[in-house]
Amino acid sequence: MSTKAKARPSYRCSECGWETGKWVGRCGECQAWGSVAEAGAPTLRAAAGPVSTPAVPIGQVAITESVARSSGVPELDRVLGGGLVPGAAILLAGEPGVGKSTLLLEVAAQTARTRQRTLYVTGEESAAQVRLRADRTGGVHDELFLAAETDLGAVLTHIEEVRPTLLVVDSVQTIGASGVDGVPGGVTQVKEVAAALIRVAKTRNITTMLVGHVTKDGSIAGPRVLEHLVDVVLHFEGDRNSRFRMVRAMKNRYGPVDEVGCFDLSSEGISAVTDPTGLFVEHHTQDVSGTCVAVTMEGRRPLLAEVQALLTPSPLERPRRTVSGVESSRVDMVLAVLTRHARLRITGSDTFVATVGGAKLHDPAADLAIAVAVASSHLGVPAPRGAVAIGEIGLAGELRRVRDLPQRIAEAARLGFKVAVVPRGRTLASERGIPSHRTVDGLKVIEVDDVFGALLTLDLTPPL
Repeated sequence: MSTKAKARPSYRCSECGWETGKWVGRCGECQAWGSVAEAGAPTLRAAAGPVSTPAVPIGQVAITESVARSSGVPELDRVLGGGLVPGAAILLAGEPGVGKSTLLLEVAAQTARTRQRTLYVTGEESAAQVRLRADRTGGVHDELFLAAETDLGAVLTHIEEVRPTLLVVDSVQTIGASGVDGVPGGVTQVKEVAAALIRVAKTRNITTMLVGHVTKDGSIAGPRVLEHLVDVVLHFEGDRNSRFRMVRAMKNRYGPVDEVGCFDLSSEGISAVTDPTGLFVEHHTQDVSGTCVAVTMEGRRPLLAEVQALLTPSPLERPRRTVSGVESSRVDMVLAVLTRHARLRITGSDTFVATVGGAKLHDPAADLAIAVAVASSHLGVPAPRGAVAIGEIGLAGELRRVRDLPQRIAEAARLGFKVAVVPRGRTLASERGIPSHRTVDGLKVIEVDDVFGALLTLDLTPPL
């Protein structure tokens, strides 16, 4: 009888990579049904082998080869922290149809225009389809090479033959590696494909941009290790009914992770939007109730966005609350504060709150603008034109200080606004030396303590 212990089988989820010692019908990590299957146990042990390059003191490592170069798209350079770094692996994820392929084709075309060889590998479309898009967007260039492949070995062969400076793979979930268990897009396949492409990128100093799919909840599809392997993770987001798109850096080893790039997607291609404020502010020719402009921070860039509210008497026992572009939980909190601390009788009204132009506001500094818009609609009193409201609301009705207040005020003044209502505190006075009720760059800054004081300042006084 053999004394050698039999290897214990393990089971792995094909969706998220979760492992367990026994078979279960439902994954304990991602809760997917029928995705757990037996995985082969490793039989080989790692042994010492030859090194590619000897270890040297860190002070002797040359950095000239890792200097960032422009991608040709200024807003993308802004998010990346300067441009494309040779040898970097960049993952761009987003919903279907948001414009990922269009953006990367533009980057590839701009790189080819600088006489740097570029290889675009498409696994989702045919080469003819990509060529048609390139014709439409003006992306045809002799230094831009195109290949339609879904096999990892073929992709590596193209890299050997073309020797590009920039490699674009659209998408990593469509490339399969022969000899590896699973279908393209599975956990094992994505890990092997990504590891092989990143290995080539590092050894040959090729900037590699990978397109990644997302799940229905917005997270990147495939194993979490994919985000750890790459150097930069970008999320491309936007409303299907709007041409406006935004790129956010979720991870960046070469630059900031709080920066946002703005783009305009049209049939002619994609273009940078250096000043997106005008897209989110409606230009009213007369005083209108139920509107207020907020100054939020998207990354390190101040952005003005208009909040609109509509309150109507509700025939229902439980009035409706519908929001678009803002978080419903924060709207509920603002309504509760207005009811309790501003004496507004809004409990029996249907409430609708939305932003202009499809803007999505996550900054708590938009709370005061939501409160002013709701109070203005409820009372039928228009807020003064040319006024902005900045402030986070607390449950006690107080206004809390917000970050980057001087930058927000300067942006509102630059765009011609006349009044800014902000929370009282040391932030403005210490950084700009401006006391309450003074003028900054032609903009009157009024500091208040609470929501009720802000409504009084804007003449939105509820009846007693």
